[in-house]
Amino acid sequence: MFNFNQKNVLVVGGTSGINRGIAENFARVGANVAVISRSQEKVDDTIKSLRALGSKKVAGRAVDVRDAEQLKNQIVELTAEIGRWHVVISGAAGNFPALAMNMSANAFKSVVDIDLLGTFNVMQSVYPYLQKPGASIINISAPQASIAMIAQSHVCAAKAGVDMITKSLCVEWGVEGIRINSVVPGPIDGTEGMARLAPNDAMRDAVKKSVPLKRMGNVDDVANLCMFLASDFASYITGAIIPVDGGWVVSGAGSMNSILAAAMKS
Repeated sequence: MFNFNQKNVLVVGGTSGINRGIAENFARVGANVAVISRSQEKVDDTIKSLRALGSKKVAGRAVDVRDAEQLKNQIVELTAEIGRWHVVISGAAGNFPALAMNMSANAFKSVVDIDLLGTFNVMQSVYPYLQKPGASIINISAPQASIAMIAQSHVCAAKAGVDMITKSLCVEWGVEGIRINSVVPGPIDGTEGMARLAPNDAMRDAVKKSVPLKRMGNVDDVANLCMFLASDFASYITGAIIPVDGGWVVSGAGSMNSILAAAMKS
């Protein structure tokens, strides 16, 4: 259904979990793919996978999205290697369950800096090198952006900000033909985030029961939406916040608050 031959895709945070799955799916449909993450070892491993999946041009850099100047420098180098960006996925994120009164200011700041400031840094760094018109930017958000959760005040604040960056830049950059959307993954199996929020079988079962479709999603579910939003099929979609969650957000994330409250007591 999708063909991204001769399209250049940058996936920030693209060496693990959902973001790596997105990068690999774009490679399968012919895109040239570059990845950024903090770990050079993970970058090298992901590059091998992307090549094996068929990407003709592949590149990667180890950089922290909180370091604006270093990020800009690395994106300049990646653009020189790959070309102007048709698609940018911004997915760098951090999370850990912590009650507000048990969390230090630095712990709160670390999540806000990675999720929110990091998103801003990515947007500002890639802007000069986007294909104009026609570029598609996709920010990876989270249910916490719209649903208050126990032990997630830092993530709720940061991801709500990410969605407002999506909406604000949709307005600012739309005149240049740049589309910006947020994708909101729900409970996605096999990811580090889900492992932290539901670390045992009882919690996993409770999460599944809280989803209207009564199952967790998988990485391909998220990647498929990203490919749709990046394609011409979605050429008139921008500023949207779209969940991939089996109806989880609509149902108020089910029993997630009770699950997190139990986790804080254990």
